[in-house]
Amino acid sequence: MVDTPLTLTNARVVTPSGVHEGWLRVEGGRVAALGADHQAPGHTRDVGGRWVVPGLVDSHIHGGVGHGFPDADIEGARKTIAFNRARGVTSLIGSLVAASPEDTLAQVEVLAELCEAGELAGIHLEGPFIARSRCGAHDPDLLRDPDTAEFDRWLAAGRGHVRMITVAPELPGALDLIAAASSAGVVSAVGHTEATYEQTLAAFDRGATVATHLYNAMRPLGHRDPGPIAASLSDDRVTVELILDNVHVHPGAAQLVFDAAGAERVALVTDAMAATGLGDGEYTLGDLRVRVSGGEARLVETGAIASSTIVLPQAVRNAVEGLGVSVPEAVRSASSVPSNALGLSDAGRIEAGARADLVVLDEDLSVAEVMYRGSWIA
Repeated sequence: MVDTPLTLTNARVVTPSGVHEGWLRVEGGRVAALGADHQAPGHTRDVGGRWVVPGLVDSHIHGGVGHGFPDADIEGARKTIAFNRARGVTSLIGSLVAASPEDTLAQVEVLAELCEAGELAGIHLEGPFIARSRCGAHDPDLLRDPDTAEFDRWLAAGRGHVRMITVAPELPGALDLIAAASSAGVVSAVGHTEATYEQTLAAFDRGATVATHLYNAMRPLGHRDPGPIAASLSDDRVTVELILDNVHVHPGAAQLVFDAAGAERVALVTDAMAATGLGDGEYTLGDLRVRVSGGEARLVETGAIASSTIVLPQAVRNAVEGLGVSVPEAVRSASSVPSNALGLSDAGRIEAGARADLVVLDEDLSVAEVMYRGSWIA
């Protein structure tokens, strides 16, 4: 149910273009207007000068609170979504890992139902078209070369909700698949890859526009072999994902990303798994066993880092407190930047006519309140 019209006053509102100080009017589940005068319309509520930011957008997340999107369990997925939403992450792209062709289709079909119900903002297939040598927390036995026929089956099963695929551009057929995805309106991301600098640029030239969790599971940066990291940072067409949990990427390397690409090209993501919100223990990611200790998730068999266990507001705080990124820039990196990169027209921004997904942040950037589609939910 949508709340009655409400004007939030004495607010510092992060918009796509800057910080608006004044009031924000919500009507019918939408942002009706923003103003700065002292005559705020209608029923008002003073938020005490706190930040009012758009609902955050996690464009790369595998699960939480004991459930994973690869489980193809609608009720479990809804619990993950509700957990994130109550913490200010109001739009999620459900990410899958490498699976058999049959299982992948079943997973896509289930997630498409959640998209049609308005629960998810889209589907991301992180595998199976990735490099075995950089498979990370994907089962290497389930990886395969890019296949446009299989991609077409995903599109059919996804009923218009497949938003992004991650591809290693050096694999046979990868560039053709990237071109096909671009023609179909699906974002291609370069990741889990051994690609050279030149191979990565070729992928961008064919239509890839995102780098999946920069640094992680890709050929490292070298001064004579710059690889996909340098190619992604230097290409203005590309949005780079960054897992800012202080485990996946050293703060010094994260600082380099913001300095080189600028906050307007950095999409903060969690890559979170089922353990998020539950603490240490043993879990699964796809068919692989993961052990979480001290909040750090690693594969039981190989010790490889396996997703994170944070919720997106923590990444925003880490950017501000650890890297000195401004609050508006960090917020946009977790809202309008990923939203724009994936073509989400109704998420991650505060402006007249936009959906009223709002988060009120305290001075320490902890989430105080959450409005979802015009109604307070936390």
